[in-house]
Amino acid sequence: MFICVNLKIHPPQVTLEDPADTKRFHVSVLGSASTQQDPASLVYAALVDAAAGRLEGEHAWIAVDAVRRLAVGKVGPQWQDELTAMIGYAQANNFYDEPGNALRAHVEWE
Repeated sequence: MFICVNLKIHPPQVTLEDPADTKRFHVSVLGSASTQQDPASLVYAALVDAAAGRLEGEHAWIAVDAVRRLAVGKVGPQWQDELTAMIGYAQANNFYDEPGNALRAHVEWE
């Protein structure tokens, strides 16, 4: 699964794509090359405005609650168990921020 931040539209839109795939996680930024503004600032603002997380350098911290919220209506009942396993993997590999209940994701700029 991945978080998509679409800078091609105004205001930028934050969505969860391919939520059934809990074996991968990243943030994909669409339209970063076509904007005249600093794309990192736009992504940071879009994530904060959507209550989805924050951008920190090359990575983003995405709130687990936001992932759950964005997945509503897109996943089956087994998905919660798969997400819990994904969080466990993230915890074991230092990709999880316990106080912020957030998953670390690399950012792909398109």
